[in-house]
Amino acid sequence: MPGTVHTFGGEWTEQKLGALRRYLEAYRKIFSANENARFFKTLYIDAFAGTGERAEIIKAAGSLLDDHDVGEQTTALHKGSARIALELSEPFDEYIFVDKNADHADALRSMISESFPGLADRCQVFNANGIDVVGEQLQWRDWKRWRAVLFLDPYGMSVPWNLIRRIAETKAIDMWLLFPLGQGVNRLLSRDQKPNKAHAKKLTEVFGTEDWQSTFYTSSIETDLFGETIETVSKEASFSKIATFWQQRLATVFTGVCPRVLYLRNSKDNPIYLLCFAAGNERGSKTAIKIASDLLKADL
Repeated sequence: MPGTVHTFGGEWTEQKLGALRRYLEAYRKIFSANENARFFKTLYIDAFAGTGERAEIIKAAGSLLDDHDVGEQTTALHKGSARIALELSEPFDEYIFVDKNADHADALRSMISESFPGLADRCQVFNANGIDVVGEQLQWRDWKRWRAVLFLDPYGMSVPWNLIRRIAETKAIDMWLLFPLGQGVNRLLSRDQKPNKAHAKKLTEVFGTEDWQSTFYTSSIETDLFGETIETVSKEASFSKIATFWQQRLATVFTGVCPRVLYLRNSKDNPIYLLCFAAGNERGSKTAIKIASDLLKADL
């Protein structure tokens, strides 16, 4: 639907998009300047692309600044990840944008045709599940010929470890991922007992292992006054400990994992997402990690 935009925003959104933009610029310069790299076709995949633009609600001074405040406010339009990728001075050979919302997909098609007609034949827009489309690309594309940057900005905990592993196995994809640190994982890690069956299954699906249980929980056995044994379970999962565990998991499948991460925080300074980077290609991973590390060493 023309005119449709994502209503979303905040400083943390600018941080993630700033890092993505700078990395894409550096990535394409490498492939355009390096004669050996020109052998490869380059692909940008945005699995949760939205409309290409986002609307940030700005509330008037003196408003209550919570989700229920409907006082005076204005809306500012900002570039989304799709538009940022299309505005590069050195464009990719192909672009794949995916969004499950039909209106978002239609708005993205309109934005491409109106603002980037010269790139329209390089773009595919799918109104589908981003996980499914990425999986299909992993299966049929010749990764000996292609190199790609994949941006995964998922809704909640929707990216399974099985997909992460398959992405790494291509040995051809650099991945930027927003990991749902406080927004998802931490909420499922109940405090005084291990998560229920459904939550435990989701955590194992995301991490690809049940080792999170022994990492994030400790248990002790005590005897009460009647001689009965009681097991006490305690959560020991700080945000940094969850982040470290996730980075270690990525390192089991990717050639290179950036040691730095960026904690994306809400207005109350609580971490909600973790912006992390992993490189799949052995030859190019050292350069890719260096670039990503420079981008993540400070808030952008």
